[in-house]
Amino acid sequence: LAIKTGKGGARLTHDHQKQYAYVLQSLTLWREILHDMFHLWTLAEQDLLSENVPYRLRDTGQGLNRVQAAPKTSRMMHAILNRAQRSIGSWVGSSVIHMGDHNVPNALMFIDKYSQVYRILLPICNTLSQIPSLAENPALRSYIEDEWGSTEGLSREILADFFRHGFDGSGAGNYFDAGSCIDGRLTSAWNWCSTLEKKRFFPVFLLTGFIGFDGEW
Repeated sequence: LAIKTGKGGARLTHDHQKQYAYVLQSLTLWREILHDMFHLWTLAEQDLLSENVPYRLRDTGQGLNRVQAAPKTSRMMHAILNRAQRSIGSWVGSSVIHMGDHNVPNALMFIDKYSQVYRILLPICNTLSQIPSLAENPALRSYIEDEWGSTEGLSREILADFFRHGFDGSGAGNYFDAGSCIDGRLTSAWNWCSTLEKKRFFPVFLLTGFIGFDGEW
């Protein structure tokens, strides 16, 4: 799983062990966020509608956006991050949480961004779970064995590619917008999704019914 800055679009340099830990902690954090999503949504609404938290309209580079601090949502996110860090025991990379800046202008944008996690992971999980049934077809089994040696070899390549290139700090032109920060981890994963059709295992996704990362399956 080792990655190196400048190679394959990576903006981080990790050996295998460090990258394994980085991916594990990122997925653990996403699990914790999704577990508390309804609570976060409630806090986000309170922040957006608060009379004590002013906002300003600003061009963030992604159009005109309502830039507004989100103290309640941010406080909850730091608590979730702390919980994830304790469960892992160590932390690789930055712990910066973007909120109320040009990356994540307000609490609503934060909720929208992290509600996409299942859109990224579900198609990957569905494809992996259906590989054994694909191999029941003699022609497809022959294709899989010729290309990857076995169904396990295919699954390993998909996972290794996602764990390597979906968590490499890519997806933006600088380390503040992408890199290893909490928000940047999701940016890198989305960037991987945009390159899926260039992967040699993309036909396998299509064979299992994949049509996109838009929540439809």
